[in-house]
Amino acid sequence: MSTLSPSLPGGTWTLGDLTVTRFGYGAMQLAGPGVMGPPADRDGALAVLRAAVELGITHIDTAAAYGPDVTNELIRQALHPYPRSLRIATKVGAVRDEHGGWPPARRPEQLRHAVQQNLRTLGLEVLDLVNLRLGDAQGPRPGSLAEPFEALVELQRQGLIRHLGVSNATPEQVAEARSIAPIVCVQNLYNLAHRDDDALIDELAREGIAYVPFFPLGGFSPLQSSALSAVAGRLGATPMSVALAWLLHRSPNILLIPGTSSVAHLRENVAGAGLRLSQEDLAELDKIGR
Repeated sequence: MSTLSPSLPGGTWTLGDLTVTRFGYGAMQLAGPGVMGPPADRDGALAVLRAAVELGITHIDTAAAYGPDVTNELIRQALHPYPRSLRIATKVGAVRDEHGGWPPARRPEQLRHAVQQNLRTLGLEVLDLVNLRLGDAQGPRPGSLAEPFEALVELQRQGLIRHLGVSNATPEQVAEARSIAPIVCVQNLYNLAHRDDDALIDELAREGIAYVPFFPLGGFSPLQSSALSAVAGRLGATPMSVALAWLLHRSPNILLIPGTSSVAHLRENVAGAGLRLSQEDLAELDKIGR
């Protein structure tokens, strides 16, 4: 359930038995170009992670595939030993190839290896949250997730994972996962311009399950909309700030993980997400993705 927090916009949400700030941080952009290799400014990347924690953020999203291993190792260097309140979510189900692609890796033995890889690079004995990444780089794909998800459930039973989620999933796959074991979140593409999951978000909210939109600001092609620009101009804010604030208004179970490699941009995102949007603003923005 959601509560109010005085420090960060949106308050908090409970993932199973873990309370996190609804405003979190996605670490993907800390890796090098194309999410491959080390960052050009390693000290700057470490500073962003430390600033996130100083701002009160308690939800950091990462994956061993980022780099690969780069963002996990940065998180460990910057923040280990971790604050007791910090929760780190990771993803398994895809690896990187020599061309920078994201081929699936969802066989049980590949998932066991990925979980161990995340434990090792993050310096943890238990992973707070593991999302099973489905589909491909073009989006969700239909099909059963039973075999890979059951492999993660077994690792959960062994005490290596606290909570499970799914990513890049169809509504049918979300339902199938829930029929096998409890999940605490769904991480899918969603933003002002991409509203395919509207019904799913509302359903999950009723069930107390978090929805974590990746590419909340459009990803590699930033959101562009005359309505978004008009609302932003009226508020004296940036379009990206309005887009983040809209997501927090959209539903109490939405958790934000915008990424950045800049401390200044991180602070701008936090401030922007706290914008107050009127009913007129919300009505105008609500038309964009419909």
